[in-house]
Amino acid sequence: MNWLTKFLIFLTLGGNMNTDSWAKSRLSNDLRTPVMTNDIPGPGKRVRQVAKEYQGTQVYHSLYLPTDWKQGKTYPVLVEYTGNKFPASGSTGEVNGANLGYGLSGGEGFIWVTMPYIQKGKKENTVTWWGDRQSTIDYCKYNLPRICDEFGGDAENLFICGFSRGAIACSYIGLANNEIARLWKGMITHDHFDGQKKWGYPESDRSFALKRLTRFKGRPALVCGNANDYIKGYPKLADFTFLPVPVTTIFKIPEGLVINSHTDLWAHRDSPTRKTARSWLIQQINSKHE
Repeated sequence: MNWLTKFLIFLTLGGNMNTDSWAKSRLSNDLRTPVMTNDIPGPGKRVRQVAKEYQGTQVYHSLYLPTDWKQGKTYPVLVEYTGNKFPASGSTGEVNGANLGYGLSGGEGFIWVTMPYIQKGKKENTVTWWGDRQSTIDYCKYNLPRICDEFGGDAENLFICGFSRGAIACSYIGLANNEIARLWKGMITHDHFDGQKKWGYPESDRSFALKRLTRFKGRPALVCGNANDYIKGYPKLADFTFLPVPVTTIFKIPEGLVINSHTDLWAHRDSPTRKTARSWLIQQINSKHE
């Protein structure tokens, strides 16, 4: 920590040079993702739900209703896909390990749904890559309208989002066909993008990714973080906004739950980057797109 940083902390603390207290204060002001429970849905609750087609299995999604939720009102919806299981970054790959949507919304004003990737055999979720891709696509396609109908999700303001594997999923799952692609008002990706590189699964190369992205039809995409530069060469495929995320400036890693710069927790701390992302979301909700 250099002298200027120390001096600024000194002023912030009113002359008390206890930097440990300052660090603890920052940590205590961070958002905390609600723990998923088996409760019935309600304001401020994040609950586990099983679709009727998957009763008796371990396949599930999570539903969070904002603290300002009221029956009969409508709310924009953040639909999240998680990253792969990757212990080095703290990513579990599980539905209940998602964080990005909560950070972007702050728990208010948005319904937040975390969708599963369904394992082959359709008995459980998969924590690495895609499992049964078609079942994963169909789960979202059928269940998202149901959730909106029951809990007031605004079908004109559905945003798909994801971190790492989830960022790729925004296209690989969310734009897999015209039927699911038409659901989205916009997308938010962090650290990766469909087509950035060829992976070890079918249709991962760039030619297929670009075909999927044409189904987005120029709608808005907030492209955050790293591993996404190639799409700057295709500006007509979406209304792209690129947002660098200086995770190592926002956090002194390791700090709290943030143990790696490859993280979906960056929006859990107040920062200019989070303000920009939230402003982008509000702008899209207030805009009309063809």
